[in-house]
Amino acid sequence: MEFFLFSSINTFLTDPLTHDFMRKALFMSSLVAAVCGFLSSYLTLKGWALMGDAVSHSVMPGVVVAYALGLPFSLGAFIFGVGSVALIGFVKQKSRVKEDTVIGLVFTGFFALGIVLVSKIKSNIDLHSILFGSPLGISLSDVKQTVLISLLVVILLSVFRKDLMLYCFDPRHAKTVGINVHFLHYLLLTCLSLAAVVGLQTVGIILVVAMLITPGATAYLLTDQFDNMTIISVLSAIISSLIGIYCSFWFDLETGGSIVLAQTFIFLFAFLFAPRYGIFKFKKLFAGYKR
Repeated sequence: MEFFLFSSINTFLTDPLTHDFMRKALFMSSLVAAVCGFLSSYLTLKGWALMGDAVSHSVMPGVVVAYALGLPFSLGAFIFGVGSVALIGFVKQKSRVKEDTVIGLVFTGFFALGIVLVSKIKSNIDLHSILFGSPLGISLSDVKQTVLISLLVVILLSVFRKDLMLYCFDPRHAKTVGINVHFLHYLLLTCLSLAAVVGLQTVGIILVVAMLITPGATAYLLTDQFDNMTIISVLSAIISSLIGIYCSFWFDLETGGSIVLAQTFIFLFAFLFAPRYGIFKFKKLFAGYKR
């Protein structure tokens, strides 16, 4: 019985690795998950869930325009991601409309523009892959672009880690001690745009929002230390990506959706059983049992 169980687990884990496209998908998904999980800690601390939603949806017309001009998808997506952020800031400064309303207006407008462009520009762009990703069919050029962009995001977040942490936690105090908060604001937005670009291939425009939010939210329930929060966020993102890829292979499921569902289940587990902030609080349960 034990041998049969071990053999089944071994088959479940190793058989997918015999396929080149699965090895590539596992590597790419883990890389993108690590980047998004790293950034997710800052977005959670800053309270920028809506901003992540806006940027991820706003890159769609950039992908279509880049294809029409024969440019890399990542370039078009990045330009439109940064452009959406600039437009949000401009409208917010020049009108009395609140920021969350402006964000909703901008990202829905950009997203609708992307859908219209896809319907009018004759191309072989697969709308489904843009919306939901296609990690099992990533080309070598996309792999190279994703690796380079991921390294850039990790380097930027690592170099300015302490300043960004203080800015996200208390921007007024950061400004008081002489930190250039405007620079950090746009640096974080740039990293957000780049992360949306790298997540485009793996889980698509719609689901990349979960990649940028859920890992940080999960880690936020499990620890009060930011460094630990970052580690937990990255690990939970990678683990959920691996689980999602394996489940999509064995059970013929949508890959991007499987990854996000795995992240959601991990969050629900933390929400219910986190030692300090969970609903059931394991520590209290064990304390009551000992009595």
